Amino acid sequence: MHIDLLGGFGEKGRTSIAVANGGRRLVFDLGIKVGAHGADYYPAIAGPLDGVEAVLISHAHEDHVGALSWLLAKGYRGRILMTAETCEQAPATLADYADAQDLRAFPFPRDRIEIFEPGQSLTFGDIDVTTGRSGHVAGGVWFAIESAGNRLVYSADVVPHSSVFVMDPIPSCDLLLLDASYGADPVSGQARVEAIRSWIAAHAGGCLLPTPLAGRSLELMAAIEGRFAIHAAMRASLDAQIAVGDALLPGVGAELRKRLAAAIDWRNGEPLPDCPLLADDGMGRAGPSARLIPLADEKGLPILLTGHLPSGTPGWVLHEKGRADWIRLPTHPTLSGNVAIWEQAGRPVTLGHSCGLEDLESLAAHISTLRTDCRTGDSVPLPRGEKP
Repeated sequence: MHIDLLGGFGEKGRTSIAVANGGRRLVFDLGIKVGAHGADYYPAIAGPLDGVEAVLISHAHEDHVGALSWLLAKGYRGRILMTAETCEQAPATLADYADAQDLRAFPFPRDRIEIFEPGQSLTFGDIDVTTGRSGHVAGGVWFAIESAGNRLVYSADVVPHSSVFVMDPIPSCDLLLLDASYGADPVSGQARVEAIRSWIAAHAGGCLLPTPLAGRSLELMAAIEGRFAIHAAMRASLDAQIAVGDALLPGVGAELRKRLAAAIDWRNGEPLPDCPLLADDGMGRAGPSARLIPLADEKGLPILLTGHLPSGTPGWVLHEKGRADWIRLPTHPTLSGNVAIWEQAGRPVTLGHSCGLEDLESLAAHISTLRTDCRTGDSVPLPRGEKP
């Protein structure tokens, strides 16, 4: 097998890889890079697309699916596969992050989407693809790609220690493409959740919690003690995510359903509520939070940011000014989680995606087989019967 690194290596964003074996080529994920412009906004896909048999999407966050309309505009006419949950969430992501002209010409192609279930195995000639629940969002998956006795695992985004979602074990492999978003962050997910819970409790009289619509929104709901509000446009999606029972840890669904039923619906133009308010997206780049972050700043409402903050986004700007607090809620593996995944996979040669060089080098001090020399645009061969 041969792996082309199309995005997310040596950088955060536009996550994408291509796996080829003989004349067959599969693409996994098609993300965009928030804050980038021109060609750097999209995966580094060059040349004709005729050789791409299928595109498989791990989940519907912008750094994994935001370039789908762009690829269709480039002439891609092959197969597109994803879970039912990703299929439902992807159109909203494209509405926020796709180029407007591409999206008008090539809207989300729902009638072309082939649905698979997390845990299902797929076959493309002599390439077998196994999937597993990622622990990151409802319907999110990792991919194990196998041919001629060699196996590559592309983790996409995973959360080994989520307090809400289930992650299936990563299998042993010859090459592991690992979610290195947090580098060697030693702070446990539970410690960060407790810090966020304490911050929210201290601002229970009113605060803004920008969050992605899928995934972290449920993690935040689980962390809030007491009454809270949501932007009314989020309710249907949150309800649909909670309904995916096998994506959630035992007992979590019932508790989240109870909390969502009690949540206050907030709508644009209403006075800001006297309780915590969840609104998507997490950076203020799109969605209701694009309007709410400036409004909260104007009104002096406390703001807590809990995820990735690309330079130049509204959330980043306010944090730089000292007008917004930031406590990262782990929706990717921290150090202990990534070491455990690597060991579970048999300590294979490993590439880290979704992080810059400094974070990658810090993680390499704990994962001895982690390569720090691979970048977007590089190719990594996986010769038959050997490890790379």
